[in-house]
Amino acid sequence: MLINGQVSEAQDRSQGRSMVISRGGIVAAESPLAAQAGVRILEHGGNAVDAAIATNAMMGVVEPMMNGIGGDLFAIVYDAKANKLYGINASGWAPKGLTIEYLQKQGIRSMPQQGVNAITVPGAVDGWQKLADKFGRKKLAEDLAPAIRTAQDGFPVPEWTAAYWATEVDYLRTDETAAATYLPGDHAPKVGEIFRNPDLAWSLQQIAQHGREALYKGEIAAKIVDSMKRHGGTMTAQDLSEYSSEFVDPISVTYRDWTVYELPPNVQGMAALEMLNIMETFPMGQKDWGPGSTNALHTMIEAKKLAYADLAKYIGDPRKQKLPVATLLSKEWAAQRAKLIDPQRANCDVTAGAMPAGSDTTYLSVVDREGNMVSLIQSNYSLFGSGIVAAGTGFVLHNRGGLFTMEASSPNVLAGRKRPLHTIIPAFAQKGDTRIAFGIMGGWNQSQAHAQFVANIADFKMNIQAALEAPRFSKQTFNGCDVMMENRFSQTVRSDLTNKGHKIDLKGTYSSVVGGGQAVMRDFAAGVNYGASDPRKDGQAAAELPIE
Repeated sequence: MLINGQVSEAQDRSQGRSMVISRGGIVAAESPLAAQAGVRILEHGGNAVDAAIATNAMMGVVEPMMNGIGGDLFAIVYDAKANKLYGINASGWAPKGLTIEYLQKQGIRSMPQQGVNAITVPGAVDGWQKLADKFGRKKLAEDLAPAIRTAQDGFPVPEWTAAYWATEVDYLRTDETAAATYLPGDHAPKVGEIFRNPDLAWSLQQIAQHGREALYKGEIAAKIVDSMKRHGGTMTAQDLSEYSSEFVDPISVTYRDWTVYELPPNVQGMAALEMLNIMETFPMGQKDWGPGSTNALHTMIEAKKLAYADLAKYIGDPRKQKLPVATLLSKEWAAQRAKLIDPQRANCDVTAGAMPAGSDTTYLSVVDREGNMVSLIQSNYSLFGSGIVAAGTGFVLHNRGGLFTMEASSPNVLAGRKRPLHTIIPAFAQKGDTRIAFGIMGGWNQSQAHAQFVANIADFKMNIQAALEAPRFSKQTFNGCDVMMENRFSQTVRSDLTNKGHKIDLKGTYSSVVGGGQAVMRDFAAGVNYGASDPRKDGQAAAELPIE
């Protein structure tokens, strides 16, 4: 089933790019170098999982502030032969010694957002290993080879990456090793400047040779523990060596004639699904409810507030505590919540706990020639994470622990060996013979961006490229009536929303605050793949070529 593949007036359309269409595999990523690394693996016999690992490893080289082997990873894998979805949660836990009592003894009353006490065990490399072992056709060393070579030889820094880098110079200078790694010549690399990272090449080579053991028990682990001691942190060799990611079953709801999948807690994907359930009770896509209309936008913004309030109150690490996920995803709950939406007024008093913000992530998606698909997201949390680089490793350790709360009544309260509530979420959708692997980054932007993308596909009948490019809103706070909107929404609609009580923070044409996304689609009936890449990033969707 082809979704709006044809355009009646090719010279008069609203989207800026065409979809990439191929019978071969497609990789959609934030960097052309990363997409091409994945495509190269596909062309040499790898499958979608191999390509995803290769792409992710390259992203850690070319966009080091956003992601890398010091961060966490989540993925949804579609096995075409088995017609089955698998989820993996490769988010790390807090060190055993990182407790509320430990922080309070140091006079700390709220979760640190930077430095050593924001660091949790990085889970990405264990996630790579488990994905490669279960699904991959290539050795991990083959998947990592392009990233190793690029880290060693260097690459010219692209536009978005240079812009992000330039904002973090002072932060990087707070750690001697971070400054030495990421500020060559004591400055952030400019657009087109060659950046090399031989220490990261060494770390990746260790993983290529020794697998996940290199980071959790080997030489990289030793360097991390030494750094923790130097900075007065609690992480021990045991915290690293005993860590393991886990396979999980995706959760889902139906939206119109689509089924939409996210991963279960400790991630925020539940909010995207609850938001869709609430939206489904309204006539989205019908008369006066089209894309960019006042009715549709007001409803989506209000649904977002309700779903995120539930997220903040009820969700954390599901291990050792029962979370009401089934209730929150029920159509009955959504109908009850939808009754709270006043079509004439914005609700400025939807209560939720205060949450810190973070938006520094990479998302990629892959489909191979057989129809296997990967939706993968990976992150340092904030730009350059904790700001700490263990000497000789070439990568920053993330600050994901900043998402814990110190409020004892919260399911997301800090405890040793516990995983924090996570913002990063991969997604997947299916209808008939069509499958879409998609994701849109940006901290608390993600669930609401996912819901907008699904509405663009299901209600407004856009193709995947148009659905990514369409203007978005983002409300990254949990309280109040503030909402950020791109300026491509009409002045009339913005005025109507203002009259309803929304306080609009107007952003640019393609704003980074509403996140950047990637998507791939498979039409199984025709055996054709489609790829899309968001212009809000430096990336592309790239197709493999047949080779002899």
